[in-house]
Amino acid sequence: MAKRATSQPPVLPGYSFIRPLGTGGFADVFLYEQDMPRRVVAVKVLLDDAINPEVLRAFNAEADIMARLSAHPAIVTIYQASIAADGRPYLVMEFCPDTLGARYRKGPLPVPEVLDAGVRIAAALETAHRSGLLHRDIKPSNLLVTTMGAPVLADFGISASLNRRGDEPEVFAMSVPWSSPEVLQEQVSGSVPSEVWSLGATLYTLLAGRSPFEVAERDRNRREQLTQRVVKARYQRIERADVPERLQSVLAQAMAKDPSQRFATMVEFAEALRWAQYELGIPPTPLEVASDHWAGASAPIDFSDDRQRGPVITTVNEHSRRAVRVQQQIDDRSARMAASPRRSGGSGAWKPALLGAGIATVVLGGAVFGLLVSGVL
Repeated sequence: MAKRATSQPPVLPGYSFIRPLGTGGFADVFLYEQDMPRRVVAVKVLLDDAINPEVLRAFNAEADIMARLSAHPAIVTIYQASIAADGRPYLVMEFCPDTLGARYRKGPLPVPEVLDAGVRIAAALETAHRSGLLHRDIKPSNLLVTTMGAPVLADFGISASLNRRGDEPEVFAMSVPWSSPEVLQEQVSGSVPSEVWSLGATLYTLLAGRSPFEVAERDRNRREQLTQRVVKARYQRIERADVPERLQSVLAQAMAKDPSQRFATMVEFAEALRWAQYELGIPPTPLEVASDHWAGASAPIDFSDDRQRGPVITTVNEHSRRAVRVQQQIDDRSARMAASPRRSGGSGAWKPALLGAGIATVVLGGAVFGLLVSGVL
């Protein structure tokens, strides 16, 4: 299928467009520079012709989920969600310059790095599960790498409630070959055991340099063939001498065909990975999971919200006397700054010092006055 052209980046107040970052089925991602505070950000923008109630529901849910979960250090941070001037909804997120998906294609990752990433992402998913949320699209390309080199989980676009109501439609979303056998067979659309499988398959991929059920002959790796192998779920050992036996066993359990034979929670999975770190002499990665009190403090995410939620509309009358007076003061100050000649050399260097000295004098004078009044001096 031919790759479509990237859409036109929107004009966003306070942001300067830099370049495109990527394209997807319903959205494009662009790199912008934020003016205040100054930083680069990734902006995910819905396509104009993709905006419909179903897409808006998913977009609103993604924004709300990320806002709730991005306090976790292993979940990508969201800064803002709004509507551009051209009517397209957008998300402003932390810019991550790399992905683990791109890294493993250059070669298998070191065992310590994969173990560290596994514990961090398992903790992030445990936090989501305790909040009643499923990610449903765990795969290497959705594990981003921050500018500090830390792995973070991204793309909650097809997330779902862990406690789906009976009247809610069940949507099946699959990423072969990282989806579990029961998801590929449409027995469930998502569950904690299926997420355990997906994370296990993702870690396997990072270690092996290929997905668990790929074979050397590329013409035998079509979607249908991969699906059949996943459904059979016959674990193949990773052919690396530095992958310890405990880690092989951990991944085999995470990817067991029977969901009941897998780790019951992401905490159990993470602890098994931490034991593998301990046996290798690697300091175990801290297991950072939100408390149950935090998870239950917020209202459930509304997955039925299909409104086009735009920018906050001010209730202040922009034509009031106070608003006009404030705007006049701003205009007068701008005019004075534009009219005053700029001085070169060192003349400007002493102004902050004089200002500081003046403030210090006022503060000291006030203190002395207080002592006199109180009778101390």
